[in-house]
Amino acid sequence: QVQLVESGGGLVQAGGSLRLSCAISGSIFRLVAMGWYRQAPGKQRELVASTNTGGGTDYADSVKGRMTISRVNVKDTTVYLQMNDLKPEDTGDYYCNARGYYTPSPGATFDLWGQGTQVTVSS
Repeated sequence: QVQLVESGGGLVQAGGSLRLSCAISGSIFRLVAMGWYRQAPGKQRELVASTNTGGGTDYADSVKGRMTISRVNVKDTTVYLQMNDLKPEDTGDYYCNARGYYTPSPGATFDLWGQGTQVTVSS
């Protein structure tokens, strides 16, 4: 069974840093993309940052310049999110997402979510 294993959340003061990690556990055929999303209390889940095996990245405007997502490729299926200069508005549950293929069959796609890791930034 393929799962995402997340770690790295916690409590930090404003201006501090955290690094989140997410690893794919289990066998897959091909990874397409991985990303981090967050959900603040009372708000919808939103994209923080994503990357794909073609080398592309995407960031929410609110985190540009402060957060960096690591690259992934066919062999390296662990993604990191380095979060610097954290602000209280970065507080929320952070979820890892991964998309790809279980087998060479075009229909054998996966779109998985991790269990979430909490990030709390105090002012």
